[in-house]
Amino acid sequence: MRVYLRYAVKETFSNLWRNRMMTIAAVLTVAVSLSLVGSALLLKQSAAQASQTWQQGTRVSIWMQPKATTGEIANVQSQLAILPLVKKCKYRTKAEDFAEMKKELPLAESRILRVDEMPTKFTCVPTVPSDAFTVESTFSNQPGVLTVTAPVQQIREMNRAIRILQIVFLALAAVLLLSATVLILNTIRMAIFARRREVSVMKLVGATNWFIRIPYITEGFIQGLLGSAVAIGAVTALHTWYPLHNEFQLDTSALVGTNAVVLIVGVLIGSVGSAIAIRRFLDV
Repeated sequence: MRVYLRYAVKETFSNLWRNRMMTIAAVLTVAVSLSLVGSALLLKQSAAQASQTWQQGTRVSIWMQPKATTGEIANVQSQLAILPLVKKCKYRTKAEDFAEMKKELPLAESRILRVDEMPTKFTCVPTVPSDAFTVESTFSNQPGVLTVTAPVQQIREMNRAIRILQIVFLALAAVLLLSATVLILNTIRMAIFARRREVSVMKLVGATNWFIRIPYITEGFIQGLLGSAVAIGAVTALHTWYPLHNEFQLDTSALVGTNAVVLIVGVLIGSVGSAIAIRRFLDV
């Protein structure tokens, strides 16, 4: 066993050095492809995080009529308290709305306002932005309700934009990953094709398939590992130096998770690509 391991390690590094140009080509192919894949994954996570931030800022306002009775206000408040579509609500009195309007309106108009003419309102945060539509339809015709306002059009446009961004980034990552797999497979096949006579001779003298296969799989593993390391450096540099708007900024855990995916994919592509590439040359 020790002799076999020594042979596998020696043969692996010997092949890497003897075919160093092919090795460099394979490493660079992995690095460039996985850098783009990692960047696409980071952008997808940024879009998802921005979506969550925007969702937290969605508000639905239920305006009560200025002459709404205490019972009508209490009825709306009790319904909001048990409605699962609403995360939390805040009730604003006439005095609070009056003070706010005086700050926002010009002096000439604010002088006309009277506290008893101001409507009270409930400002609510829906569980998800799309729940705003249900809240609006539920309370629009309630007794004592003046109107219900919600950023309906903005919510629709936001959900559509985020959905398109996530689909685009996922598709881009999938295409790049497929391209990386094909390029790496071809690179490894070219390297093994140059040594096909060695493989044939080893088969003729009685070497098993796995005895021949292990050094090549290890070689692909190292190529994938080195390429992944370069790609991780590029993705980390992108995350560190490329400025993103506040809601798009990702924390360190997102970067670590993306780099872990890049590392695993690179190693798998190198190892599995080598195993597939050598298979056709084992049939002597």
